[in-house]
Amino acid sequence: MKINIKATGIELTPAIAGYVQKKISAIEKYLPAGAVDLVAQVEVGKSTQHHKSGEVFKAEVHLSGVGLDLYAVSEQTDLYAAIDLVKDDIVQNLLQLKGKHQTLSRKGAQLVKNMMKGLNFFKKRP
Repeated sequence: MKINIKATGIELTPAIAGYVQKKISAIEKYLPAGAVDLVAQVEVGKSTQHHKSGEVFKAEVHLSGVGLDLYAVSEQTDLYAAIDLVKDDIVQNLLQLKGKHQTLSRKGAQLVKNMMKGLNFFKKRP
């Protein structure tokens, strides 16, 4: 998985880049086995100060590639907390998607099984 990091309104220090790299690369264990061409676009920075008081940091992740398109965003008063929450959101989205795919495949398998039972029903029995 390739990770692209962009900073908006703040300087991208090696500490921030390393933390983002560490947290986002941890989601690889939730990805399908053949998903090596995925790209994670990560944007960290300050939100606008117009409507909010104090510093508000934002972290966004857009995970795309090989039939996968997930997006998560988090705003917190601490940049590292925002990164942690956005990572948790992406993991939750991945697990939901995996559950959906498993449910659909199970429904398909049940349909095939019922069809096969129906075919055996119409055969002549001795």
